[in-house]
Order: sequence, then structure tokens, then C-alpha cells
Amino acid sequence: MNKILGLLATTIISAGLSFSASADKVTLKFHTFVPMPANSNAKFVKPWADKVTKESNGEIITEMYPSMQLGGKPPQLVDQVREGVVDLAWTVAGYTPGRFPRLSVFELPFMPTSAKITAQAVQEFVETAGAEDLKDYKILAVHVHAPGMIHTKKTLIKSVADFKGLKLRGPTRSATNLLKKLGATPVGMPVPKVAPSLSKGVIDGMVVPWEIMPSFKLQELTKSHTNIAGNRGLYTTPFLFIMNKAKYNSLSNAHKKIIDNNAGMSLAKQAGILWDGFEGPAKSLAVKAGGEFHVLSGAPVAEIKKAGNEVIQDWIKKANSKGLDGQKLYDTAKSLIAKYEKTY
Repeated sequence: MNKILGLLATTIISAGLSFSASADKVTLKFHTFVPMPANSNAKFVKPWADKVTKESNGEIITEMYPSMQLGGKPPQLVDQVREGVVDLAWTVAGYTPGRFPRLSVFELPFMPTSAKITAQAVQEFVETAGAEDLKDYKILAVHVHAPGMIHTKKTLIKSVADFKGLKLRGPTRSATNLLKKLGATPVGMPVPKVAPSLSKGVIDGMVVPWEIMPSFKLQELTKSHTNIAGNRGLYTTPFLFIMNKAKYNSLSNAHKKIIDNNAGMSLAKQAGILWDGFEGPAKSLAVKAGGEFHVLSGAPVAEIKKAGNEVIQDWIKKANSKGLDGQKLYDTAKSLIAKYEKTY
């Protein structure tokens, strides 16, 4: 009888320890629209997840679900995180127009410089002047890509007149508004739809940074590439790396500390450095694919900036109509970029 009781006690204790150990385990479901080999997954989120797992002694595990494997469309990712359908997501803020009215200031023409500098400005912005936009999420990092440029199937854009009649994809309202003012027919769509749209002739080209092109083999579908001269790029797009707030709040203090240590300004800066570094290798693939290249400068850039200023004024008016101080938000964003620019 004593042996049976002893065995029973040992079993109960073992089960308790096993339950305790499993109770310490946390599984985070990560969802995104790009394929697993994309830079954002392979070189940013996956290393982040591995680091968090290591620092938690294997207690925090991230399951990766790329290419919308859990269902839905790219614009739904922010809702999936907010509602707890998934725990983490990396997505484009501009895929849900009007959802992040303050943050969208960074989408305006000739706002960005390098991704490293602009990402730090964006991160400070969402922690201060733009905090209301992301109050429903645990922010891991908000960052940007290096300034985007124009890529077309046939027409090498060397003047503003070359935009006329082209159907060009834009990622955000500001980008499509600028394309329209330049005489193009803007088409808004998430980047996964760009390749099939190019193949079917739905669009003639798109504005994207070099970085994303290899993930969808866009350098093989567009052969003409135009950039803008100067220390400010044509546009950029804020990216959101966000976590469900309730999931974060449910973590132990020790686990929260690990997440916090791998979030915020340091992570945004790291992302900016990565995205700047992605540009060169991606462009080299376009060179190997036989692309032709042009850099707009002088009068054409002045014309584009004039159209860009109209887009900026449109944005300010729209922000004001929503009860925001559009001019103040615009000035704040510019000053933050200038602030971080001075540190390099």
C-alpha cells in the first residue's frame, strides 16, 4: 500500500511539474502577407522570434504563418491582431486607408530620407504625437523602407510627360494621389497583387523600393527603373510590427520584460539599417535582368515636387477635417526626421 501511495504521489507531483512547465510556455501566432523568403520574414521577424525564444529559455515560441496562410486579405491583418485572431503581424499601415490618420503623414511625397533615419523618426512619432493611432496594440516597432521609386514594363520615365496614360500601382492614398497629379492612372493594391497585374496588363508599372522586388520577381516583369535625385525620396511606407495587447498583458512579468527588451526604438533602428542594406542586392538583380535606369533631376523633380506639395496640402486639409492639426503633424514629422538626420 505504501508503495502504491508513494507511486501515486510521485505521479501527481510529476504531473504538477509538467503542467507548471507547460503553463510557462507561450506560443505566439505571427501572420503576414509576404512569403517566407521575403526579407521582412527571413531577416527581421524570424531572427527576432529566435532571439526572444533564446532569451526566454525556450518559453516563448513564435509560429510563422506567411502569405496569409491563416486566411483573410492583407488589409485585414491589423484587425486580426487587434481582435486576437493572431498574436503578431507585420504589415503595411497604408493598406487600411484612414485607419492611422496621424501616421500616414510619413507617406507624403519627399518626406523620407534613409530608412535608418526615417524609421527612428517614425518610432518616436508613434510613441508621442501619433500614439493615438496605435493605442489598441502593443507596438513592437514601426519602421519604413528606403525611399521608393518608379518601375515600369516598357516606358523609362525621363520627364513628367512620360507619366501620362500609364497605369501605375501605388501602395497608399498619398502615393496614388501623387501619381494622379502627375498624369498617371493610379491603381491601389497590396504588393502580392502586383506581379499578376503586371502579367495580365492590368498595370504598366508600380512604385516600390528595390527591397521587395525579388520576393515577387518584379525585376523580371519591369525593365525600366526611375529614381529621384536629392536627399529626400519620392515616398516611403510605414510598416507595423505589432502585437495583440491582451496577449501581451497576459504574459508574466518576466516574459513582458523580454518582449519589451526586443521592442521600441532599438528595434526600429535595426529595421531601418536592414532595409537600407536590402536595396543594393535587390537592385543588382534588376541590373542582371537587363534593366534600364534613369535618375530624374532638375526641372522634372521641381515639377514632381510642385505636385507633391499639392498632395501635402490635400493631406493637411483632410487631417483637419478629422479634427486633427494637419500642419502640426506634418511639421512634427519633418522635424523628427531632421532631428535623427543630425545624428549621422
